[in-house]
Amino acid sequence: MIDVTDRHCRYFHRLLAPRARLYTEMITTGALTHGDVERHLAFSLEEHPLALQLGGSEPDALKSAARLGEKWGYDEINLNCGCPSERVQKGSFGACLMSEPKLVADCIKAMQDAVSIPVTVKHRLGLDWDENYAFVRDFVGTLYDTGCRVFIVHARNAVLKGLTPKDNREVPALRYDHAAQLKIDFPDAVMILNGGLISRADCEAEYERFDGVMLGRSPWHNPIVLREIAQAWWPDDKLIPEPEMIEALACYAQTQIATGVPLRVVVRPLLGLFNGRPRSRLWRRMLSDSKLLNDSQADLIRQAYQLVGAS
Repeated sequence: MIDVTDRHCRYFHRLLAPRARLYTEMITTGALTHGDVERHLAFSLEEHPLALQLGGSEPDALKSAARLGEKWGYDEINLNCGCPSERVQKGSFGACLMSEPKLVADCIKAMQDAVSIPVTVKHRLGLDWDENYAFVRDFVGTLYDTGCRVFIVHARNAVLKGLTPKDNREVPALRYDHAAQLKIDFPDAVMILNGGLISRADCEAEYERFDGVMLGRSPWHNPIVLREIAQAWWPDDKLIPEPEMIEALACYAQTQIATGVPLRVVVRPLLGLFNGRPRSRLWRRMLSDSKLLNDSQADLIRQAYQLVGAS
């Protein structure tokens, strides 16, 4: 998610769910061609397994970006064909690419030829208000023929005109049955369900029909859902105790501050950590206090945790 799943957010989420596969925010080919590559692609080793999500529509540019991703150590290259924002529409990529499956296939093939790591796709079920299943079946089929075997299916349409990005996450109907039909029609492909999944219960209600689930904004608002899922699905894993997690976050913040990263950027993903717990408001208030944040002292995280108290 653009401006959300940055490296600081991913480091935090990795502490909550050691086995989850994390994805970067969508990074455009233009940003890698003309921008600061290190700023866009640098990450902490703790974030593995980690996928680089790319936005673009030109095979050669995507091929170069995929090579950079592999060079920097990513475990997967993911092409975004699901974002409906005006920004991506102006660049002719994101969800609007679903209307050009042959072009997407060319992009996938170019990246597959350039790297040895998996190349995957994230897409919607359709465009605008057309809910004909044949549209997404043919789209997936075209990419399947290139050798693509991992599809992250946001089980809604993308409405390109008249809805905001927020509306596109809520207004178009969820059609889990159509997403599940893709698994039936392409049984040896990996189908990951995305869209409308908020809680562990939501994920478990649909998990048997799919090969995995992807959570979007719910871990941003309620990060502890990742820990709940990790505890339930991988019970043999020893999760880091909460006080140790806080200490790891404080130490991480200190290293980032030393490189010039503002403390407010590092703690932004942490604000919802204790939602639903007594005194969680004190945690949020302290980590949002501009005066305290301007002091750039990582110990602020430890102090805020003392206000909440151990679980």
